[in-house]
Amino acid sequence: MTSWRKRLPHNPIPILLESGCEPVAYFARRELLAEDAGPVEQLWESGNAQKILRRQLKNGRWKYPAPGATARSVEDYDQIETFRNVGFLVEKFGFTRRHPALRKAAEALFSYQTAAGDFRGIYGRQYSPNYSAAIMELLIKGGYGRDPRIDRGFRWLLALRQADGGWAIPLRTRSAGGNWTGVLRAKALEPDRAKPSSHLATGVVLRAFAVSTKYRNRPAVQAAGELLAARIFKPDTYIDRKAVSFWTGFRFPFWFTDLLSALDSLSRLGFSAEDPQVRAGLDWFAQRQRADGGWTLKLLSGADKALPYWLDLSVCRIFRRFFPT
Repeated sequence: MTSWRKRLPHNPIPILLESGCEPVAYFARRELLAEDAGPVEQLWESGNAQKILRRQLKNGRWKYPAPGATARSVEDYDQIETFRNVGFLVEKFGFTRRHPALRKAAEALFSYQTAAGDFRGIYGRQYSPNYSAAIMELLIKGGYGRDPRIDRGFRWLLALRQADGGWAIPLRTRSAGGNWTGVLRAKALEPDRAKPSSHLATGVVLRAFAVSTKYRNRPAVQAAGELLAARIFKPDTYIDRKAVSFWTGFRFPFWFTDLLSALDSLSRLGFSAEDPQVRAGLDWFAQRQRADGGWTLKLLSGADKALPYWLDLSVCRIFRRFFPT
């Protein structure tokens, strides 16, 4: 039995292999069993992947289905829809820049990057370190880790830290008042760096650093990881997803900061399973494993019937990193 398996009360492998979800079974064989599961390109031809590709526009983007009347523009909604679908392709089907559709999508996302390095628009004219980093995470996983535009994004993120070393959504550190439309259209608000960081923002930003071999070991990144670990199971400083309950509501691909996404980043950053807060998080999962090897978790997005299996796989991945063979 491998080291990580000893840390769980039940064997999770059978439920993954018998999930009926080809990509889940593929990644379980390749990553958890170290088997030759074949080329990842076989997943690119699956019906679900092709369904996503058929909705891609010629400019590389995906159109948001119903933007509605809000403060944001249609283009901004298209940006978030493009981000969402790139997440599906990269995380669920292993797409990389070898596929022309991902190359087109990557250029579409890079078109939202400013000269400073951030990806602008989802919060109107306001800075968005969380969405900037989340987009970068997917692009790095898709093979763009050495692209100079990614370097520019990392330099911007490092320059935008709060005084305590973490990140916050800049407009939340200022008095935005009740005029949300006006705030989104106003000149970008610089963060009040004296205000504390947010674990919501810090956790998302660290996902990009955690998948970067160039940046993950930098002292500033490791220090931010310590901040995130110390916040596990605590309320956030700001109003967005402030309640402690948000730690244990999950979706995949990762979106906001939750216990699973935080542990995923900390495992990639080289944190020890003996860290008290990391240990508390791992114990939370170990104590909730079902006898069949899976987990019954609170799902924040239930459209994908295979979502429980993706979360099962994600739990196994973090245990495997924290307890390598």
